Amino acid sequence: MTEVSVAKEDKVATGELVVLNGVNKHFGALHVLQDIDLTIHRGEVVVVIGPSGSGKSTLCRTINRLETIDSGSITIDGKPLPAEGKELARLRADVGMVFQSFNLFAHKTVLENVTLGQAKVRKVDAKKAEEKARALLDRVGVGAQADKYPAQLSGGQQQRVAIARALAMGPKVMLFDEPTSALDPEMINEVLEVMKQLAEDGMTMIVVTHEMGFARSAANRVVFMADGRIVEEATPDQFFSNPRSDRAKDFLSKILHH
Repeated sequence: MTEVSVAKEDKVATGELVVLNGVNKHFGALHVLQDIDLTIHRGEVVVVIGPSGSGKSTLCRTINRLETIDSGSITIDGKPLPAEGKELARLRADVGMVFQSFNLFAHKTVLENVTLGQAKVRKVDAKKAEEKARALLDRVGVGAQADKYPAQLSGGQQQRVAIARALAMGPKVMLFDEPTSALDPEMINEVLEVMKQLAEDGMTMIVVTHEMGFARSAANRVVFMADGRIVEEATPDQFFSNPRSDRAKDFLSKILHH
């Protein structure tokens, strides 16, 4: 790509990386996403919180097209989401996703888990893919586990491998769908620490979580959802100290024990 076209692309993007416009989604009669408008800028960390069943995970999953939408539009870096095929595989490489469950390939080593996508989707040669994988495993603190299989690792280690695997693809944005909710309490922090480090390094992140400490310390913006709608958006300071909506006040009073 020439430098000219890079500059032009940047102009087109104007810092907007993920844009949801009037997004609606139904599961049968249930209207799970209702007219969602949300823009995520490059380098921004947006934490999505709200009661169970508010549509947070569905929102996350529409962004890499694990869920299709009924109406509205979603663009990533100025391009609409592709429907299927190779373009979709490429999109999923650009949009890293880390789930509640670690979704690692059980029959492959940790190292193979992190090199596989690089070779298949990004067509990186084996030596380079391995170098990158080892560097990322070190970065998330599990370099010593490279030759083990997922089942030999703790939940916290497996989740950090899952993060390394997503990062190996060189994503433009990372989605985290309740990445710590399946973990034992003592493992939650080791995963949140890696995520905080990523945020500090400027990774664009959309994080659905119940971890309010992470929302307070790492988010640029908190998006509060209830009943399939975005009820409120604010900086963490504003949101936690002075929520505007009754729904948010009610939610916070239930989860924050002062």
